[in-house]
Amino acid sequence: MKNNFKNKAIIASTVLLTTLVVFACKDSFLEVPPTGQLTNAQLSSKSGIEGSLVGAYSMLNGRGTDRLASSENWVWGSILGGDANKGTNAGDYNQINPIQRYATLASAAEVNNTWNAKYEGIARTNAVLRGLASAGSDVSADDKKRISGEARFLRAHYYFELKRIFNNTPYVDETLDYGTGIDKVNNSADLWPKIEADLKYAVDNLPETQAAVGRVNKWAAVSYLAKVYLYQKKYPDAKTLFDQVIANGKTTNGKKYGLVARYSEIFNATNDNHEESVFVIQSAANTGNVNNSNWEDDLNYPYNTGSNGPGNCCGFFQPSFELGNSFRTDNNGLPLLDGSYNTDANALKTDFGLGSADAFTPDAGNVDPRLDHSIGRRGIPYLDWQDHPGKDWIRDQSYAGPYSPKKYIYYKSQEGTLTDGSSWTRGYAAMNHLLIRYADVLLMAAEAEIEAGSVEKAREYVNLVRKRASNPAGFVSKGGAPAAKYVIGLYNTPWTDKAAARTAVQFERKIELSGEGHRFFDLVRWGTAGTVLNGYLNYEGKKLVTMFGGATYTVGKNEYQPIPQTQIDLQGKDVLKQNPGY
Repeated sequence: MKNNFKNKAIIASTVLLTTLVVFACKDSFLEVPPTGQLTNAQLSSKSGIEGSLVGAYSMLNGRGTDRLASSENWVWGSILGGDANKGTNAGDYNQINPIQRYATLASAAEVNNTWNAKYEGIARTNAVLRGLASAGSDVSADDKKRISGEARFLRAHYYFELKRIFNNTPYVDETLDYGTGIDKVNNSADLWPKIEADLKYAVDNLPETQAAVGRVNKWAAVSYLAKVYLYQKKYPDAKTLFDQVIANGKTTNGKKYGLVARYSEIFNATNDNHEESVFVIQSAANTGNVNNSNWEDDLNYPYNTGSNGPGNCCGFFQPSFELGNSFRTDNNGLPLLDGSYNTDANALKTDFGLGSADAFTPDAGNVDPRLDHSIGRRGIPYLDWQDHPGKDWIRDQSYAGPYSPKKYIYYKSQEGTLTDGSSWTRGYAAMNHLLIRYADVLLMAAEAEIEAGSVEKAREYVNLVRKRASNPAGFVSKGGAPAAKYVIGLYNTPWTDKAAARTAVQFERKIELSGEGHRFFDLVRWGTAGTVLNGYLNYEGKKLVTMFGGATYTVGKNEYQPIPQTQIDLQGKDVLKQNPGY
C-alpha cells in the first residue's frame, strides 16, 4: 500500500438535502450501523468527523457517479479543449458525441451527474463543518483547525469546478440544511468571493506537512488561491502568492516543490507523491473497491490490446491530430508559435488510414520529446508494453484518428500490484492524478509575471519547464537510442514584448499539460476559445468528418455548460436561471 491515507476502501453515500453520511472503512476505523442509524455523537466524534472528511476527499474522482464527474476533467477540460476527442467509434458512449461538438443538451445525464457529484462533495464538506461545531472532547483545538482547513479547501475546490463548468450555481454552506431554505437558493450569487474566503481560511489554518500524504496542506491552499486570482485577472495578487510558493512551497510529505527530473516519471504510479505534487487525487488498487483506483479512466486505454497492452479496452480519449502537430519544433528546438505546425510541410506524419501490417515511414522531423510521453503513436515504444502497433490498437481510425493516450497509463511491470483486475477490465490502476503540479504553478506564475511583473522572469520560468523536458535521460528510447528526432531548446533571446511572451507561455501550457484537463478552461479565461477552437474544428473536421463535420464553437454560449434541466425542473425556473444560449 502506498500510504496510510490511500489504503482506505471508503464507501460513502450522502444526499445533498439530508446530508446523512454513512461510511465504511477497510481497516475498520469506523464501525457502520444500519443505514440511517448514525447518531449525532458518532458524527461529532473524532473518528466520525475524520471519516466524514475522508468521504469529502473521495468525491474528487467522482466516486462512482459518472466518468465525466471527476476533477480530472478529461472531457470538460481536455476533449473540449482540443487535446483529444472522445475516441473509439461513433456508437460507443455516444452521449459524449454532442458534448465534443459543443452541442451539449441541458437534459444530458452527464451534465446532471457532474453537477450532482460536485454538490455531493460540497455536502460532505458541510457535514464535516457541522460535525466540528458540535465536536466532542476528543477533538482537540489543533484537530479542529486542521480539519476545518481541509474541509474548506475541498469546498472551495468543488465550487471552483462548478464555476468553471457552469459559471453561476447555488452557494450552500454548512448553515443550510433540509428544511432551512436550501431548496430556494438561486444561482445569482458571485461564487468568487466565497471560493476566495474558503481558500484564505485554508491558508491560515492548514499545516505545512501532514501525517497522511494524501491530505492537502498550506502550500496547496496558497497555490490554489493564486490560481483563483489568476482566473479573475488579479495578477498582482496572484504573483505575490506564486512568489511565495516558488520560494518556500513544499509537498504534504515535506519535499521542497520542484520539477521531477524525467518527464515520464510525473505519471508513473511507482513515483506517486513526488516533489511536483501540489494537489492530487490519490488512487489505490486492490482495496476491495475499484472506486479507490483511477476508475474514471477505465475506458481510456488503447483498444483491444489483449495481454500485450494495458486495459484491453476501450479506445477512448484519443489525442487529436492538432495536438500531435503542436509538438513540432524548429531547428533551434522551439515550438512553431505562428501555427505553421498544421501545414502539410510540418504536420506530424502518421499511419492514418493504414493497417498495422501496411508499410509506414515514421516521422523524421524535429519533435519535442514530450510528444512521446503524451501520445501513443505507431512504431514508438508504448511504456514497457511494446511498440505501438498502429491500427490494431485503434477501434476506428476514420472516426477518432491514429493516436492513443499515454499519460496516466500503467506499466506492464505494474500489472497485478498497482492495478486491480477484480472488475470487468484490467484498467483500474493506482496512479495519482495531479490536479495542480509544480510545472503548472511555474507556468501560471509566468502568466502573472507578464501582466504584473517581468516578462524576463516569465521566460525564466518557461525555460525551467523546457529544461526538464530536454533531459536526454528522460527521452523515450528504442534500441538504445532516442525513439525519434527529439530537438528541444530554451528561449535564449530576452523577452521584451508582452504579446509575444503571452503566446509563448500559453503554448507551453498546451504542450506541457496536454491531456491533464486544463486546456479548455485556459482558452476560456484567456478569451481565445472561439478563435482557437473553431480553427481546431476546421482542421480536425477535414480528417474526422463523421466526428467533427459541421461542428462549431459559439462564443457567448459554449464557454459554459448548461444548467442541468433536471435541476431547473426540481427547483423551478424562478430559482435556477439557465445559461445563455441553452
